[in-house]
Amino acid sequence: MAATVGPMTTAPTSALTGHEPELLGQTVVLIGGSAGIGLETARRARREGADVVLAGRDPERLERAAVDVGARDTAVVNANDPASLHAFFDGLEGPIDHVLLTAGGPHYGPMLEMDADGVRRALGEHAVMALEIARHVKARMRAGGTLVLVGGTGGRKISRSLGIASAATAVLPPLTAALALELAPLRVNLIAPGFVDTSLSASILGDGLESRREQLRATLPIGRVVGPADVAALAVHIMANTALTGATYDIDGGQQFVG
Repeated sequence: MAATVGPMTTAPTSALTGHEPELLGQTVVLIGGSAGIGLETARRARREGADVVLAGRDPERLERAAVDVGARDTAVVNANDPASLHAFFDGLEGPIDHVLLTAGGPHYGPMLEMDADGVRRALGEHAVMALEIARHVKARMRAGGTLVLVGGTGGRKISRSLGIASAATAVLPPLTAALALELAPLRVNLIAPGFVDTSLSASILGDGLESRREQLRATLPIGRVVGPADVAALAVHIMANTALTGATYDIDGGQQFVG
């Protein structure tokens, strides 16, 4: 495995009394697993009995996350680099059951202010990553497993401030459905969050973070802000429910309906 930080052998967190762990004996790979939704999904998967492998760019953050969740292993990976992905999957030990891809951030801004390379990155980055990973999991994933992609609902509303994000968001649902047919009987699914209260959101909004939280608490039908644990619960359900494939699952607390 490329740039491995080291194996972790901590036992999974005890499940609730009377609850049968849904991922017992399975292996979950989280690309972008050192923070936010990826890390919270690792925690949830561990509580459901899975071994987890964390992959990301920052070795120090990966090491902290691995200790936090008791990861089986970690690796420094650039998900935008096919060679890095190849080395990572080539170095994985044994078969895998599920992969969650959260790497890569959103691209916002007016399209006419972007150069050609910026447009290519915004429109193709997530799709290309998904395709590269799909090629690797085809030979490594056990029957019933799923590749879980992460998109968004926010870009569905066309606006100048969102710019190219709307087009980039629209690519992912049909890509997911087509990949589900090509990879069958392996599964492919897409999670589409709205605003999620993570460190990435904080870095994007800066001083405007708290006002955004207050606005969402006041307007969302659920009366609170969506957090990474909410998305993690959905991700683990998609992994455990082997009837789900080719679908997009919105999780935004009703944000797309209220602005």
